[in-house]
Amino acid sequence: MAAAQDRHVDAFLEMLAAERGAARNTLDAYAADLADFGAFATSRGAAASGADARALQDYLARLHALGLSARTAARRLSALRQFHRFLLREGVRDDDPTALLDAPRIRPALPKYLSEEEVDALLAAASRRAGKAGAVARAALEILYATGLRVSELLGLPRQALTGDAAMLLVRGKGGKERLVPLSDTARDAAAALIAAQGKAAKAGPWLFPGRNARHAMTRQGFALLLKQVALDAGLDPARVSPHVLRHSFASHLLARGADLRSLQLLLGHADIATTQIYTHVLAERLQRLVDAHHPLARAAAGGTAG
Repeated sequence: MAAAQDRHVDAFLEMLAAERGAARNTLDAYAADLADFGAFATSRGAAASGADARALQDYLARLHALGLSARTAARRLSALRQFHRFLLREGVRDDDPTALLDAPRIRPALPKYLSEEEVDALLAAASRRAGKAGAVARAALEILYATGLRVSELLGLPRQALTGDAAMLLVRGKGGKERLVPLSDTARDAAAALIAAQGKAAKAGPWLFPGRNARHAMTRQGFALLLKQVALDAGLDPARVSPHVLRHSFASHLLARGADLRSLQLLLGHADIATTQIYTHVLAERLQRLVDAHHPLARAAAGGTAG
């Protein structure tokens, strides 16, 4: 049994590598997930490739009983689905026992973001930094918070993207899609100061945020290190500060001040508004404050409590 199981799993992993170009980490994850299910199936007298729907249901129930998160269980079910579809396609099986299984419900994680006061402290700390590193920190943080760019979009900005007095910034996002985002005067001024601080030595490079070699853009790792240093200067926990947290802060603060989801979708470059809806918790909080402040019954309850 075990030999047959290993052969089918190996064939599946070889297919992932050859046809889909799966990365080593991905292959290792699939191998580990299938090995775990294989051990469970073997304990019940079957190979992973021969397990029936009941065995798969019992396996998912076991994961729940062991206290594994819904996200982990869903990932393992995804691996099993792909494995059994492969077996069906290759004629090893004539059915797919995963077809009727329901994936565990995953509660979407709420985006982590900073308060407006914390962002102000971060920007102030960047402004206090001296030299070219300070100019980079100021320009990067002002642009990130003013536009909600992804870090890859920020570091991929060409040097000429922020020249002149243009009020809009052309951004190349995921899949090469371009979008226009408004640029604040403060962000544009910080970018101009950065270009001036770089001087003639950096003019040979094409990037607004060049790396040590001006022909290459700054790396994510290099920028993350600079951001952590600014966070410490601002008195914030560096673990709470990242480019993506600033993107979430941009979105959350806009919604809290009255922006609508459709506009936010365009600004963030989301292909599907469902992605933007992770920020609806901010809308819910704003609407709750609105009701608490203006609904007659809420005001009456507050007055009764006060009396």
